[in-house]
Amino acid sequence: MTQVQGATPSAEAGYRLGPLYLTLPLANIALFMLWMGIGGFVLPVHVQRITGENSVAALGLANTIGPLMATIANPIFGQISDRTRSRFGRRSPWILACVAVGIIALAVQASASTVLMLGVSWAVVQMIMNGYQAAITAIMPDRVPANRYGTFSALVGFGVPIGTVVMSSLFIAFPQLAAGGAYYLIMAVLAVAALLIVFASPDKSSAGLPREPFDLGEFMAGFVRPMKSADFRWAFIGRFGIMFGYMVIFTFNLFLLEDYIKIPREEVISKMGILALIGQVATIVAVMVIGPISDRVNRFKLFALISGLAAAVTLAVPLFMPTFNGMIIYNILHGMALGVFMAVDLALITKVLPNHAEAGKDMGVINIANAGPQILAPSIAAFLVLNLGGYTTLFYVGIAVSLIASFAVVKIKGVR
Repeated sequence: MTQVQGATPSAEAGYRLGPLYLTLPLANIALFMLWMGIGGFVLPVHVQRITGENSVAALGLANTIGPLMATIANPIFGQISDRTRSRFGRRSPWILACVAVGIIALAVQASASTVLMLGVSWAVVQMIMNGYQAAITAIMPDRVPANRYGTFSALVGFGVPIGTVVMSSLFIAFPQLAAGGAYYLIMAVLAVAALLIVFASPDKSSAGLPREPFDLGEFMAGFVRPMKSADFRWAFIGRFGIMFGYMVIFTFNLFLLEDYIKIPREEVISKMGILALIGQVATIVAVMVIGPISDRVNRFKLFALISGLAAAVTLAVPLFMPTFNGMIIYNILHGMALGVFMAVDLALITKVLPNHAEAGKDMGVINIANAGPQILAPSIAAFLVLNLGGYTTLFYVGIAVSLIASFAVVKIKGVR
């Protein structure tokens, strides 16, 4: 296993682990209700409302600015939270502050009347909520003992499927939410989740922790330092590839269903919700099964490798079955592959952290592998659809990057 420096989480660290079994996954579910609900459902509809058409270029613009801001924000917020000293701990002040500002930014986004305003407001939301994500992601290496990594990785991994299932179910039952009501629902959910994790499972005071004087050069060098670890680099590439393979389809899912699968516009929101629901139920099942198993067998890399290979295979299904039934099969199989990855991803990352004392910053760096695909996928997908073969090309690219991710996982040496 990779040698870890600095403070290492342990069962004797003085934290009550019990409430965290509930509050940490809830905090992540709320975040992915935001990402999936707004990014996957509301944003394309908002673009349609502004432009009056399925404008691939407009959706690409609205989707590109924010992830760029998020990529910068996540490690910066992570390192700032590492350095935070308060009686409320290092993470809690940033969880509350980011959610408060994020809610204000969401309210502005809900009223956006131009594509530019929509893109800028969504960028602010993504930037500030990546501060929230950096803080909650650091909680696992802060507080969780190593023999519970697999279990907590699975619990955190529930964020994507459950957040998507909740939003998909709501959009199926109430399609009108996509017209703007979802913004206000998600604001309320984020506020409740933040209050629960801060007050039901409080952080320890960090007021007495030593802190080195601020040095800008050292601050900047801190973002590069973890990438000197070979295992960290390969884990980064692996996560980037898996997430890019997912995002390159997800970004244009609504337009893909209308223009490639030929679903009528008046039916597409409900059928998109059904597909998402089916896929995410498959993800939840996979997470529930694989998370505890990975703890028992202590094999995280193996399951990540299986996930990458399975994702590549399942992305081929819509190429041979460009129908609604083909998309059902794709969402079930790809959902299971993604669930296997979600079950072990955070455990794998935590095991390759170069320095647990800088967990917030290093987790922020690794989270670039989440934000990076969100930056690149809209622009690359738009270019592919408009210039290189249409929607089918998206699946070929997804297959290629999933295979690259599998190769990267194989190269990790310090984790089984």
